[in-house]
Amino acid sequence: MFGILLVDKPLGISSHGVISRLRKTLGTRRIGHAGTLDPLATGLLVVAVGPATRFLQYLDLEPKTYVVTYKFGESTTTYDAEGEITETKPVPANLLEEIQLHLPQFLGRIAQVPPIYSAIKHQGKKLYEYARSGQEIAIKTRHIFIHSYEVNSVSATEATFTIVCSGGTYIRSLAHDLGQAIGCGAHISELRRTGAGAYQITDSYPLDQITPTNLIPVKSALKHLPFVVLNPDQILHIRHGRSFNHPNPIEHPKAALLTEDGNVVGIANVSNAITLQPECVIPAEVFDQITANL
Repeated sequence: MFGILLVDKPLGISSHGVISRLRKTLGTRRIGHAGTLDPLATGLLVVAVGPATRFLQYLDLEPKTYVVTYKFGESTTTYDAEGEITETKPVPANLLEEIQLHLPQFLGRIAQVPPIYSAIKHQGKKLYEYARSGQEIAIKTRHIFIHSYEVNSVSATEATFTIVCSGGTYIRSLAHDLGQAIGCGAHISELRRTGAGAYQITDSYPLDQITPTNLIPVKSALKHLPFVVLNPDQILHIRHGRSFNHPNPIEHPKAALLTEDGNVVGIANVSNAITLQPECVIPAEVFDQITANL
């Protein structure tokens, strides 16, 4: 198998748990995903099957879109409903006005401190390992980009938002930071990813309904890149890591490399608009197995 799956991740299972189930369903161990979703989160998880895992980093997966509900008045250790409550404070009666007052500071390019309960590594260990052992460490600030941050609805203690953001954004930290700015604390009670770049939740399938027929061809998944068709001699060159010049300028930093039959064989970096340096190439023996099953 060789392709991309769009999975609607259910509540209560980790992204790794989704991969474990798919390995059993599809009968292959070579499966990976892009953009981790916590067990509390649901929604769009982009999965690569077989040698397609080589191409995950080249897919059009940004920006990300989330629909999220914050509960105000309670701060938690994990910044979501799974953590222990660390502080409770009264929620302002004019919650909507407070949200509208403070939201602008979270738009555009901003600095964000990830949650201590996260899988980011510090000196070889995941942050949540430090948190569970009670160790305090300085967490590095990361820069992210918030394209839009819209209020969908507000009640006495909760608000629902639609957020469009760059990859690497921790929505849990956005909830925590907005709660701190307002002065009453907040954490996530519901989170759903509804979009990732070119893909929408409406394109996905429930985990328990996934079959090989749901696979998206890698060529279709790379349609945002220019296609360069190679002859057999050029394919031999790229398999040895050799660059080559293209007769026509390519106005993109990457290009998808295809055989004369239209099958994806690799990805190249483009320099000076004409020089293609292979970056990711499917080995000949693997490629032969893929094409034999098409």
